[in-house]
Amino acid sequence: MVEHRPFTSIQHLHQIAVQNWTALSTEDFLEAFKGHPMIGADINELRKKFTTTSNWSEGEQSGVEGASETVLKRLQRANIEYLERFGYIFIVCATGKTAGEMLELLENRLYNEPSVEIHIAAAEQQKITAIRLDKWLEQLSN
Repeated sequence: MVEHRPFTSIQHLHQIAVQNWTALSTEDFLEAFKGHPMIGADINELRKKFTTTSNWSEGEQSGVEGASETVLKRLQRANIEYLERFGYIFIVCATGKTAGEMLELLENRLYNEPSVEIHIAAAEQQKITAIRLDKWLEQLSN
C-alpha cells in the first residue's frame, strides 16, 4: 500500500487495497482469518449480539432481531462443523445480517469445495477490510 501513495482519492485507495488483497496467497488469507473471533463459539455472546439493533449497510435501522435459541445453537454447531471441514473459521461480512441470515449462509457454504470456499471467505474478508478502512478514514477526518 505504501508503494502506491499518494492516493488520488478514497476510491483509488480502495482499488489498491483490493488489488493487493486479491494478489495474496492462500496462506496469507488463512493468516488474516486468524484475526477474527469465531461467530458462535459462545452461545451467550451470540444471544447478546443478536438481541440488539443492528445498522444496515445503507444506514437504515433494522428492527430488533431476537434470534431464537434454536437458531443460536444451530449457528454454534454449524460454525464448529465449518472449522472442522475447512480448517479455519467461517468468515462473513456480518454487517446488517441477522443470526438467521448468517446461519443460512454458513449452512449453504458448508457444501462448497475447499478450493472454492477459500476464495469466498477471502472475498468476505475483503468486504470487512473495506468497511474498516472507511471507518478509519472517517475517524481521521473528525
